[in-house]
Amino acid sequence: MSEAKKETTIFQLADQFIALANEINAREQDVSKVGTAMRFAASRFNAFEASLKSADLSAERDNAIEWFTNEYKEMLTDNLNDHIKNPSMSKDQESKEQGATEQEPAKDDAVQIFTK
Repeated sequence: MSEAKKETTIFQLADQFIALANEINAREQDVSKVGTAMRFAASRFNAFEASLKSADLSAERDNAIEWFTNEYKEMLTDNLNDHIKNPSMSKDQESKEQGATEQEPAKDDAVQIFTK
C-alpha cells in the first residue's frame, strides 16, 4: 500500500521562497535589493504563467495585468496588516526587550514612501 502524496500548499511554497530570500539577504545584507529581485522574479514568472494560460496574450494583456495586480495588492494588504499587528523586531531590539519600557521602531529603508 502506497502513501498518498500530500499536496504542497501555496504557503509552504512561499515559505521556501522566503527562506531562500533570507539566505540571500544574509549574504547581501541588503533587504531592498533582495525585495526588488523577488518582485522582478515574481513579475517575470507571472508573465510566463500568463503566456501559458492565454490564447492571445496581446489581447488579454491588460486583463492579466489587472488580475495579477489585484492579487498582489490583496496579498500585500494582508501581510502588511499582519506586520502592523505583529511588528518585526531587529536583533538588537530582541536582546534589549527585557528592561526596555518603550522602544523606537527599527529603521527600514526598504519601505519607500509613495505619494500621488
